[in-house]
Amino acid sequence: MRTITMKYSLLIVLGFFATFVKVSAQTVDILPANPIAIPVHKANIGRIIFLKDTIPAANLTDADILKELTITSISNLSMLAFMGNSLTNYQHQIAPNLTVEQLNQGNYQFTFYVDGKQIYQENLNKGAGYALFKNSRTVLNVKLLSTLHEDMWSRYMFTRFMVRGGEDALTTGAHILKIELRPYVNIPDLKVGHLIAQGELKVIIPTVKVKEKAIQPIARKSGWAVSSETYNKKLITDLNEKILQNKFKNISGIVVIKNGKLLIEEYFNGSGRDTLHDPRSVGKTFAAATMGIAINDGYIKSELQTLEDFYDLKAYKNYSPQKDSITLKSMLTMSSVFDADDNNDESPGNENNMYPTENWVKFALDLKTDSSKKAYKSWHYFTAGVVVLGDILNKKVPGGLDKYADAKLFKPLGITNYKWQYTPQNVPNTAGGIKLRAVDFAKFGQLYKNDGLWNGKQVIPKSWVQKSFTKQMALPADVVGLGYYGYLFWNKTYTINNKPYETWYCTGNGGNKIFVFKDVPLVVVVTSVAYNEGYAHPQVDKMMQKYILPAVLK
Repeated sequence: MRTITMKYSLLIVLGFFATFVKVSAQTVDILPANPIAIPVHKANIGRIIFLKDTIPAANLTDADILKELTITSISNLSMLAFMGNSLTNYQHQIAPNLTVEQLNQGNYQFTFYVDGKQIYQENLNKGAGYALFKNSRTVLNVKLLSTLHEDMWSRYMFTRFMVRGGEDALTTGAHILKIELRPYVNIPDLKVGHLIAQGELKVIIPTVKVKEKAIQPIARKSGWAVSSETYNKKLITDLNEKILQNKFKNISGIVVIKNGKLLIEEYFNGSGRDTLHDPRSVGKTFAAATMGIAINDGYIKSELQTLEDFYDLKAYKNYSPQKDSITLKSMLTMSSVFDADDNNDESPGNENNMYPTENWVKFALDLKTDSSKKAYKSWHYFTAGVVVLGDILNKKVPGGLDKYADAKLFKPLGITNYKWQYTPQNVPNTAGGIKLRAVDFAKFGQLYKNDGLWNGKQVIPKSWVQKSFTKQMALPADVVGLGYYGYLFWNKTYTINNKPYETWYCTGNGGNKIFVFKDVPLVVVVTSVAYNEGYAHPQVDKMMQKYILPAVLK
């Protein structure tokens, strides 16, 4: 009996020792983490607290900690996660065989809950946060909402949470927002570790007064006949409420034209009818319209003319015979062979490389060509190419581009209140940025809806409108999903009540749009100042899909 007991005891000791060794091997840090020294950190390991702004943990007071937050357009919100170790060491516990470099390919996993229901989960991209911080920091201090609009991964993540369910879950009233934080690795497969921090915050979505969200009456002297057609006013009221609650952010105007008459005119965030909106790349399409007029007037022979008809290309850098055959059409359709792609930060021809230069046309014509590209086969967004189109127009039309466009485009439409931006050479900036009133942007859209006709006058040739609304290029799926491109017009289809509605549209940074629908008598303008925000374009799609189109389509 004694022998059995001793053997049993020895097995227990050996088993305990083996377990201790195994646990110890898992918990030995791969790197030294920052010490947990300050009292507030020691007392809150595993907790996320919320603040109005980023505050160093050492300076934190009880008064800084938010118990609740009313979310408005001027709200700031930060989170402070107190962890017991660094991210890399937490990752090491779930993948002890990986190197530090391999662990750094993973990141944090954020999970968002509203009132106990999981709404959104994101495994942060490996590039969110520096490896140095992943390896050492034991406190994560980041902004979620900010009126300063900083370029931060944390703000973009919170926006994705809002767009992908948060806005719908956070209805008017009080809610509990909960965030959970876990580590993850993805080599060789995705592994997610245990919870390392969590926190809750009461958030309040304010009630919008009935008067504030009511549909705005259309004032006189809009330049439009006012429509008497009926539409779903509740949907537009609901949309107004969400804009006022900042669920749709930085929207400045909405104009709807149906059957050639003004149906809806709404303004927000300090804008009004006389506000000149800056729609950025929407302005590119004005260059296309003027090009069609200039060709019809004979100042330019055809969009099939090549650059060598207008420039001595050998006088520019990186000359190649490929440049001689680049047509105006290839730049109208974003399919030229220049080594340029605005959607690629590393591209030599990216527009961000153009703006600091003294001569934007020279920047474009100095670019190399890409031998892997073939004209009309490869779509790449090329802002500098549209600057060249504007320069050609400015050289060839009488009086220069601004005077010509005023006489041939704006005056026939009755548009007198507008403002060009100019290039360093004092040429109207066709890269984008021409400022108009929202009701006047609607005139431009209706002009195309009318096949170029306005008040009995053919302002733009009908054939040019037809070419502009031809699916010249298929868009890459990673740009906007399924869609096409015409002459500086985009194309897509919305599905409402299982019925497709095809539209051609101009679009610009910030979520600015002019929609011209193909088979229904509808033009929609949305103006916005959500510049460089990831939510800018998706939120307009949501507004169109859930509110505007269902409200006005029969």
